[in-house]
Amino acid sequence: MRITIREGGPDDIPAILGMLDSCVEWLVGQGRTEQWGTTPLSEREKTVESVVRYMDEGVTYIAEADGVPAATLTLTDAPGAYLAHLPAPGEPERYIHWLASDRRFKGHGVGSALLAHAAEETRRAGVSLLRVDCYAGADGKLVRYYESNGFTRTDTYTASDDWPGQVLARRV
Repeated sequence: MRITIREGGPDDIPAILGMLDSCVEWLVGQGRTEQWGTTPLSEREKTVESVVRYMDEGVTYIAEADGVPAATLTLTDAPGAYLAHLPAPGEPERYIHWLASDRRFKGHGVGSALLAHAAEETRRAGVSLLRVDCYAGADGKLVRYYESNGFTRTDTYTASDDWPGQVLARRV
């Protein structure tokens, strides 16, 4: 399987939302509804607005597997306002939003390829700090996934409805 990465744009929003919905369906199938619930994210107005807002604020990347959109993330200069209560890093950073993959491509390395690309884009911009946050509940698999891709745990937080979050950082 050949993985290529390209910049995404507004025409990719339906594919991005489809990837997010694929993640929800996969999580629900495993009985893991605490992260994103049971409703497709494409049906949540706030999620759609968030995807579009971060796309407008930063650069969205699409990983394609043999020409098929398989994963996505958006890279901006800062986390969202939902993390304003945490200490700022005190230096320029790039921040990852909405990393998701179409679960048909699970295990093919498309997410890791995007994370490596985000690190390279961060380095290319002359910035040495790349951060991301994620769901930290259940079995901690998602946090360990980021750690396996070179990230280190920094701040923990609790979002609405007692949703446990973890910020991770990677030096590039």
